[in-house]
Amino acid sequence: MDAHIVPGPGVVEEARKRLEGVVSCTPVLTCPALSEQAGCELFLKCENLQHAGAFKFRGASHAIAVLTDEEASRGVVTHSSGNHGGALALAAQRRGIPCHVVVPQGTTKRKVHAMEQAGALLHWCDDNQSAREAACAEVCAQTGGELVHPYDDARVVAGQSTCAAEVLEQVPDLDAIVPPVGGGGLLSGTCLAVAASGRSVKVHAAEPKNADDAARSLATGVRQPPPPANTICEGLKTALGEIPWAIIKEHVQSIEVVDDDQVLHAWRAVLREARIIIEPACAVPVAAALTGVFGRLGYRKVALILTGGNIDLDRIPEFLSRTV
Repeated sequence: MDAHIVPGPGVVEEARKRLEGVVSCTPVLTCPALSEQAGCELFLKCENLQHAGAFKFRGASHAIAVLTDEEASRGVVTHSSGNHGGALALAAQRRGIPCHVVVPQGTTKRKVHAMEQAGALLHWCDDNQSAREAACAEVCAQTGGELVHPYDDARVVAGQSTCAAEVLEQVPDLDAIVPPVGGGGLLSGTCLAVAASGRSVKVHAAEPKNADDAARSLATGVRQPPPPANTICEGLKTALGEIPWAIIKEHVQSIEVVDDDQVLHAWRAVLREARIIIEPACAVPVAAALTGVFGRLGYRKVALILTGGNIDLDRIPEFLSRTV
């Protein structure tokens, strides 16, 4: 599969076959207290329980699976603030090939440790998109490794589609699915899964206020550059990808924007009511749901994708004590 070709709906079933026995079919939980606040029944897809602690393992494993032996022998290269890097390193380790990860300064200790534990070779860079891309190009030139972009890669998008495909089987009569959006790999994969199912399920998304390029892109119809991101949702500070955008603009109903205070309120609500520890970025769709927007749309059953649980435990007191 060419990394630069937009995948069609037919790739979803192929990706599921390739990943059978590789990824976990994560559980879907309900929480009456959260549903009551949202005005509709919420179903929490717990990708925090996925291998490597995040949905990213799906896309990374699929990208590794479709490499030829010759491509795999040179290893893989990516850039990541944590979850994709850890997932790709684990998938590469399982195939027995090297994995180089360009890591921006400020990446959480928990995620750095996870990448190192999975055998990733780390290359540090400044915390901005241009620095990531420049460092990646340099590492690719030095190693000959295959670039596996965190989200702007059809192989990755196809792998991410398997998450929503599971949800559609796990929750009958679902009205809508809502993932968070950063680079757009999961959101575009969700669109593919819904399209492949033939069901009339609506796809929405949620995004932090200070990293809202996807919402602005959908509003204008033109892919927008990311703002200087200043948000606790570090996993969503990436620029919207070209391949995901081509899918998102055709299939997504809305992208709801929430601020950091709303995210922290939702993060605490998930911890208190559902007793699940997730990353702040994963609380973004919960924050959107708790505004009541999906209930007001008349939806009865809404699935929220909790994308990961790789949080630094020493930051939990900070999130609990911060005034919102």
